[in-house]
Amino acid sequence: MVQKNIAVVTGASSGIGAATARRLAAEGFHVVAAARRLDRLDALVKEIGPDATAVVCDVTSDESVAALAADVAALDGALTLLVNNAGGARGLDPVGSGRVADWQWMYDVNVLGTLRMTQALLPALEASGAGTIVTVGSTAAFTVYEGGGGYTAAKHAQNALVGTLRLEIVGKPVRVVEIDPGMVRTDEFSLNRLGDPDKADAIYAGVKEPLVAEDIADCIAFAATRPQHVNIDRLVVRPIAQAAQHKVAREK
Repeated sequence: MVQKNIAVVTGASSGIGAATARRLAAEGFHVVAAARRLDRLDALVKEIGPDATAVVCDVTSDESVAALAADVAALDGALTLLVNNAGGARGLDPVGSGRVADWQWMYDVNVLGTLRMTQALLPALEASGAGTIVTVGSTAAFTVYEGGGGYTAAKHAQNALVGTLRLEIVGKPVRVVEIDPGMVRTDEFSLNRLGDPDKADAIYAGVKEPLVAEDIADCIAFAATRPQHVNIDRLVVRPIAQAAQHKVAREK
């Protein structure tokens, strides 16, 4: 039996991560779906079938990430793809009154989570001879806005991490890709950020067609399946209704 290439997707229990796991399995990868919520991972893996493995992982924990790396090493196949998708935002407080705990959480998940996963799996990706790291950032990585100080700071830092990594490993057989989505409507992102379903829905009010998780999964799959000599450094993707962070067409 031909061994399948292995792809690890963090934050795979919902939204972009779950959509990416499904898409990569369809592209021929054996997908390691990693997240904290085992019940959701089990349901996802059952849906995908034998081409997926569920691994509980908290990217804010050194021990949890190390355990995931050991689990991946035990699988039959070569690790060729890491999708750093785990992330999130908390709150819309201004800098003057923002909660330090929220800022710390956003930095730990978005930046240090990416760092932990990359450090843990980079040796295996390099050893495969054809590795790829795709990090899901945000248009918040290069645009600031009122109430978004903590999240934009974290995403700017994540972008700096990705760009620095690309410089540091040039010449090695590992591609470094960044996907930066704009407005994506998922079940949880805005709800987790705002904690209120009505406020979360208001973010997308009047927007005819915001992006959905499958749109970003499509971009990730595109970048990951190009010929190995092709590196998509950064792909910025927004719905047609969004021209910039602050410029969104809304129907009345």
